[in-house]
Amino acid sequence: MDSQYGKTVVIGAGPAGLATAAQLRERGVPVTVIERAGAVGASWRGRYDRLRLNSSRPFAKLPGARYPAGTPMFPSRDQVVAYLEDYARDNGLEIRFRTRVERVDPHGGGWSIQTSTGDLAADHVVVATGYEHTFWVPGWPGRDRFEGRLIHSAEYRNAEEFRGADALVVGSGSSGMEIAYDLAEGGAERVRVAIRTPPNIIVREPLGPLLARLVVKLLPTARADRLMSAVRRKKLGDLSAFGLPEPEEGVVSRLKRLGVAPAILDHEVIDAVKDGRIEIVAAVESLDEGGVRLADGTRIEPDAVIAATGYRRGLEPMVGHLGVLGRHGAPVTTVSEAAPGLRFVGYVPTPGFIGQIAKEARTAAREIAAAKRGRSSPRRAAPARPRAAEGA
Repeated sequence: MDSQYGKTVVIGAGPAGLATAAQLRERGVPVTVIERAGAVGASWRGRYDRLRLNSSRPFAKLPGARYPAGTPMFPSRDQVVAYLEDYARDNGLEIRFRTRVERVDPHGGGWSIQTSTGDLAADHVVVATGYEHTFWVPGWPGRDRFEGRLIHSAEYRNAEEFRGADALVVGSGSSGMEIAYDLAEGGAERVRVAIRTPPNIIVREPLGPLLARLVVKLLPTARADRLMSAVRRKKLGDLSAFGLPEPEEGVVSRLKRLGVAPAILDHEVIDAVKDGRIEIVAAVESLDEGGVRLADGTRIEPDAVIAATGYRRGLEPMVGHLGVLGRHGAPVTTVSEAAPGLRFVGYVPTPGFIGQIAKEARTAAREIAAAKRGRSSPRRAAPARPRAAEGA
């Protein structure tokens, strides 16, 4: 085991991990970043071609780094990747690529980190592997028998291979609706979106993330829901006739209860729903060899099903035994210590997510640096006591 206590290990080289490591270095704290992929920003690299940030550029910066001159208000996937590459280089971060963390355990005065390339020891560990880490496809009855193409939205790149196809997108979040629009624009013969729960919708606008974050932070939940509902009605009108009624549970209530962010969409996506290029249908109940049965009893026969059905945190194998995860697999405590010397950064879903990550990174780095100044040797690390499950 690499027994270099005194060093902090950050797990994950996405925005949260890079920002935390850079802030630690700025405070003179030795830090190593561990990344399972071969490059920074791996989750961004694999997403669909049309992807842009939902947050506008001013609210999507990491500490101490602006986007290059000429970057549009909503940076593209490739622009975000280039930004992260520059950030890692400019901050001189030490990153161990192609190293998968398998388990984190208390050991001696700190933590033992079991990885695919050998064990490490550290007095502080920051887990920053991403809120959207492991894609998830529901276990629909008959899924294995379906003879059409079935992929997750994480595997979708562009509409080229779906030209002339009858495509069904399952899920009405930001990715699902934007992929449906990409298919409609890219030559798919027919595009439908299956929805179980109507989405809360926010129009993508430059100041949207800041205003939404202030609403969530400053207003009581019921009042915030009413305000966001009024904004939706003013911006979009009543979409009930097109299959997108306003949900009973408000934006902020659902965000706080389930950690489900609203669908942040451009006006042209909504226009495509209104003019019938994107059809809204009932939820998927089951699949068979040649088709899909919907919740309203309808049976359709799409050539391809794209499941924009979300992600899981994927933290259980690494830290599930420590009592630091809630019912939905997200950390029960973020930024501040979940156990002595163990923190999580980047697991709070909120509008303006990268801007939120920047704040969390500063806080975590400041606390770790203060802890190191306040003691000459590592304290004994102990697992956190199990806490109440989320939503209990």
